[in-house]
Amino acid sequence: LAGGNQRELARQKNLKKQSDSGKGKRRDDGLSAAARKQRDSEIMQQKQKKADEKKEGNK
Repeated sequence: LAGGNQRELARQKNLKKQSDSGKGKRRDDGLSAAARKQRDSEIMQQKQKKADEKKEGNK
């Protein structure tokens, strides 16, 4: 029979699966918090500008 380490193997496999799924969700582009904040603010400004233009077009 098996050496009784099935639980340990399953635990390791599950741990690896959880860490892999976490990678896709929150990707860290190697940026510092300040750099990420700056980039995100630029993206949000572009989105807001596009939304404002769309709103003006509907009038």
